[in-house]
Amino acid sequence: MASKQKHPKGLMILFFTEMWERFGYYLMLGIFSLYMIEPSTAKFAGLGFTNMHAADIYGTYLALVYLTPFFGGLIADRILGYRKSIIIGGLLMASGYIGLAIPDSMGAFYISLLLIILGNGMFKPNVSVLLGKLYEKPEFESLKDSGYNIFYMGINIGAFVCNFVAAYLRLTYGWGWAFAAAGIGMLIGVVWFLVGLARVPSIKEADKISPARPSDIPMSRLFTVLFLPALAAALIGWFIPDNMFGSDSNDAFIFFCIPVLIFYFTTWKTADKKTEREPIAALLAVFGVVIIFWAVFHQNGSALTYWAKNNTSREVSGITEKVMNLVAKTEDVSTVPREIKVQGLHGEDLGTRQGPNPYFDNYTKELPKGNLIGQPSDISDKEWEKLSDQERKELEGKPSDMTVSEWKALTAAQKEEGGKLNLWPTELQASINPGFVVLLTPLVVGVFAWLRRRKKEPTTPGKIAWGMLISALSWLVIMVGAIVSANGLDKASVAWLFGVYGVITIGELCLSPMGLSLVSKLAPKRIAALMMGGWFLSTAIGNKLSGVLSGLWDLFEKKSYFFLTNAVLTAAAFLLIVFLMPWLKRVYNQYVD
Repeated sequence: MASKQKHPKGLMILFFTEMWERFGYYLMLGIFSLYMIEPSTAKFAGLGFTNMHAADIYGTYLALVYLTPFFGGLIADRILGYRKSIIIGGLLMASGYIGLAIPDSMGAFYISLLLIILGNGMFKPNVSVLLGKLYEKPEFESLKDSGYNIFYMGINIGAFVCNFVAAYLRLTYGWGWAFAAAGIGMLIGVVWFLVGLARVPSIKEADKISPARPSDIPMSRLFTVLFLPALAAALIGWFIPDNMFGSDSNDAFIFFCIPVLIFYFTTWKTADKKTEREPIAALLAVFGVVIIFWAVFHQNGSALTYWAKNNTSREVSGITEKVMNLVAKTEDVSTVPREIKVQGLHGEDLGTRQGPNPYFDNYTKELPKGNLIGQPSDISDKEWEKLSDQERKELEGKPSDMTVSEWKALTAAQKEEGGKLNLWPTELQASINPGFVVLLTPLVVGVFAWLRRRKKEPTTPGKIAWGMLISALSWLVIMVGAIVSANGLDKASVAWLFGVYGVITIGELCLSPMGLSLVSKLAPKRIAALMMGGWFLSTAIGNKLSGVLSGLWDLFEKKSYFFLTNAVLTAAAFLLIVFLMPWLKRVYNQYVD
């Protein structure tokens, strides 16, 4: 029976290689924005960027690390092969992470980001394609979907652990040590992969480059028909007057993608009608639909982070507080400057802003009030005018990120001390999703195995559709949480945050690893890595859109409407893939089964 079959030996080699790569990637990503906005006057100096400046760099970086796999896949398909590409990519990323540890050097900062972006492009698509090739033997083919689920669990083990490591290192020893840890993790992954190549011959056997057909565009011409047009388009987008899509980086990214999309269209148009055109068309259709999934899913680093920081009750006490204090060295809030000077990229004076919070966001009475005398900044003028003098007196001194109920629950002595509370750090919310992935992957794999034994397992496109539907439902969960908490007037229970992540993780497990599996099944072998790069291109576009959507956060007075917007967008994508499902199933059954 299929359920008793063993997976190929190379799975564990690629599993731990990817786990260590994701450890470094998500460790860096978890502290990236914090590092950029940390003032240069802090104990461990950051870059002192404004929030807007940091967000623009963050969004551009996140988009580019998912755009370069297109080129990395192309190079692997045509020139280097998958093994060499993975090794080169891993070494480039390790160099970039370690380069970020160099203090007081903007040149090193941007060069390091470039190395990480290029390295990810060489690494990310090719390790996924190589995994798919391990399952091409008939005895493994039926286990491919579950193999990708197991592989995906490795990704999230690294993503779960790294946030705790990053928090400890940056607070105890400084930013450089945390970034260096990401580089060391990546080097461990490369060494593990090299050892695996020597011990598991099937990995080498799977790495066979299919020669390009004579009619295919040779690599030497790709620079003139693709690379140069894409670069020229990006420069046009950067230098056009004003902005079409919000910022110069957004314009450059969108313009850059146009020649790439044209290239994929041309690849489909010139493909063999009998054996390749429909599979490529099916993949491109799925890529287009899942852009919406990534646009809402990757708001975990933006909108859901805002919700966790400002609208979620994060108070810790008792045993939990003691355990966390064993790990984290908290700062004395009295030593943190309340007003710090902010400098731009070229040293220009950008004014001042409020200083940083310590590891536990301690509330103090020095936090800014509202515009009216005694008015907390989170209570509008209209609401303030409705209150009686006694009610206003009771609220006087309330910090902007403490709810009315929390403030009233404090004793007079606590209020006099500034209403100090110990909160679990916002950045740890980034571990909720990967933690659920690790916990729920065996369950999802088991359910699909149970359905497979009964001949009722959905096709891979069907699983992607289920993933989209479940993801839409997850936003309804957090929407209810927003309604219950009066859209921010009271802090919501952390259970709502766990709820949205728990549901969307199930959707993610049905969609993300299944997308990788679908590409490995349908993509013509001669351009397998190129089509895998297309999957990551759709992720890159979605990442950029997630920044656009998250930028609307402050425009929604009722956060429940923001979450409803995400639910509607995801539901629309689900309906679209359901509409395409009969055709997708026909193509899948014809070219896979």
